[in-house]
Amino acid sequence: MAQQSRTAVVVGGGIGGLAAAIGLRRAGWSVTVLERAAVPREVGAGWSFAPNALRAADALGVGDAFRAVSVPTEAGATLRAPDGRHLMRFRPGRDTPLLANHRAEVHRALLDRLPDDVVRHGAEVTGVERTGRGVTAVYGDRRVTADVLIGADGIRSAVRGALWSGPPSPVYQRIRCWRGVTGPDAVWPVAGFQTWGRGARFGAHPLPGHRVFWFLTVRAEHPGVRYDDDLAEVRRHVGDWHDPIPALVTATPPGSVLCHDIHDLDPLGSYVDGRVALLGDAAHPMTPFLAQGACQALEDAATLAAVLDGAGDVPAALASYDRARRPRSQRVQRMARQDPRTSLSTGAVAYGVLTRVTRLAGTRVAARKAARLWSWVP
Repeated sequence: MAQQSRTAVVVGGGIGGLAAAIGLRRAGWSVTVLERAAVPREVGAGWSFAPNALRAADALGVGDAFRAVSVPTEAGATLRAPDGRHLMRFRPGRDTPLLANHRAEVHRALLDRLPDDVVRHGAEVTGVERTGRGVTAVYGDRRVTADVLIGADGIRSAVRGALWSGPPSPVYQRIRCWRGVTGPDAVWPVAGFQTWGRGARFGAHPLPGHRVFWFLTVRAEHPGVRYDDDLAEVRRHVGDWHDPIPALVTATPPGSVLCHDIHDLDPLGSYVDGRVALLGDAAHPMTPFLAQGACQALEDAATLAAVLDGAGDVPAALASYDRARRPRSQRVQRMARQDPRTSLSTGAVAYGVLTRVTRLAGTRVAARKAARLWSWVP
């Protein structure tokens, strides 16, 4: 007798949600993605992916698509001071380049791997209900019931809010971040670097099309502060820093700069509730200082597809997903929270110690950290 089709609902059509949908379809599941945005789009700028994320992408069958929209960046091992001095230099053969790309282009590459009828846009989920041997997502005046539901709907997850008792609120980490992308050929070439100042960090990655993605993170005591001119505020922080930082800021189209306050979440006791599982920022949002947020979401998606491939007992399979993912992702989450406590210090003494230690032992420290972060395999 033919096996009845197994059904899954993924709430959230971002990178993690689409990756999960692709993985589940490869595992034989019929998938519906509910995305609240009315049209297919992904906001954001650039980011970078480490080897662990590429292994996850390969396991999901999308590794080639990732590589096609990416270029190598040396920013993971090139650290400088604001006056231009090198604290650490990227060395080919010793250091591993990351892959940098534009979030919107990765999103499109994933969306192209799914049939048009899989993703329902304008579908904001407002409730989740258990229904016997299934689970139902409610959006607008519609409902969809499936064997499993995946909450991939971000740090303010509606799925988490509906089912997790006393769900924690996002925790402001006293950090503000600006992100921008230059126009093509405006400042080129840029191999990728990070620059550490007192209470501020600037980074840049090359992107396909001779563009450059840059970010600035600064200490900020209060959330919610916004500026009439974000580029002017960025220049106030880094206008006298080494080249090509001022040029990158100048080459960014006005009005395109993104400004966000950085939040994360205190660790959850479980990522799973029966037939419902959380993934990515819905489960373990983290600060961007290890460049692991999207990487961990891809690990989640690859693991989820693996445990549900051929699973007869869905709750048991999801429990194994929780055992596999929660310890590692929460360890990375803690590291990402702890990192800026040192690297984004505003104190002169702490900053002096940080830069001296980085010059003397930065390569060894970075190698140990990379081994902990990047050694994951599907």
